[in-house]
Amino acid sequence: MKTLFSKTVQNTLAIFVVRLHQICHLSSVTNAVSIKMSSTNTVLRSVKQILPATPKHWVGDGFNVHPVFANKAFTEEVSPFLMFDYAPPKHFPALKTGQEPRGVGQHPHRGFETVTIAFKGEVEHADSVGNRDTIKAGDVQWMTAGRGIIHQEFHSEEFSKKGGDFEMCQLWVNLPKEHKMVKPTYQPILKADIPQVGIHDISAKTGEGECSADNAVGNVRVIAGSFDGVKGPASTFSPVELWDVTLEKLSTIEFSFPESYNCILFVRRGNIAIIGKDGTEKTVGPQGVALTERNGSAVRLRSSSSDTSLLVMAGLPLEEPIAARGPFVMNTWDEIRQANMDFMSGNFGQ
Repeated sequence: MKTLFSKTVQNTLAIFVVRLHQICHLSSVTNAVSIKMSSTNTVLRSVKQILPATPKHWVGDGFNVHPVFANKAFTEEVSPFLMFDYAPPKHFPALKTGQEPRGVGQHPHRGFETVTIAFKGEVEHADSVGNRDTIKAGDVQWMTAGRGIIHQEFHSEEFSKKGGDFEMCQLWVNLPKEHKMVKPTYQPILKADIPQVGIHDISAKTGEGECSADNAVGNVRVIAGSFDGVKGPASTFSPVELWDVTLEKLSTIEFSFPESYNCILFVRRGNIAIIGKDGTEKTVGPQGVALTERNGSAVRLRSSSSDTSLLVMAGLPLEEPIAARGPFVMNTWDEIRQANMDFMSGNFGQ
């Protein structure tokens, strides 16, 4: 693994400014709303916009990603989320002797959180407050940059030696103004610690309104928030729902959310149709994303393939100004300038 902080300050900042142009806790907040499968007495949300799959670009030399939110990144339309990069399955050959691991060298962050989900492959993380960790398939790393952190991410040493298929995503979650300068922290969330909850077709209800154990059509991995009364392990600073959903059968399902939440659905694999209250359907294909209106309490969708995978992102919009420049996300441009000065002067990442 490369030595932390090996690159110059100027080059690091420049990389991230370019990246921004290319794509355009622990104060825990408990969500009092129990998110679950919707009942029949709900108002279905309509689709605000379908964003198709975007062209890929490289982040460092280890992450070939779709900038999923495209021109909606860093806008109130996706709040409390900021940006989302998805690296679809890609085979990396084993490194030859003397080659350095692929990835992204040391770089700073301030004012938000990064959430990295490993689907295939392994990533090694190291940061300026002493955290070092490797996430493997099924694991999640939830890093709160807060007042400032410097970190790096590379393919793990073991993965680099053997090579293999690699699939990851990274979601940026905004911090409320009152928490932007909290102490940086790190949550390593192992696959074994993420609860799975069975999900059922809405037509498979019994006369009592309950679903039997043998008619599940897939499962929900609850990373943050709660689903059907089951809470995820991630601690957050504002109400956030983050679910990794797998549908193994052709089915029609519903998710309920408070009407005040933004709700975003990303299709990793397969195809879905989102069904509105008037019965109209909007199709979302692989690496596409659906932004929903805040005009209902449930999202109903139909899978059109027997192997469909979604990432469901929902949360209460922060409704605060967003000032974003490269690796820093604050509320004002004066705060961005201060972040740059702090980083350049070395008063950062402690």
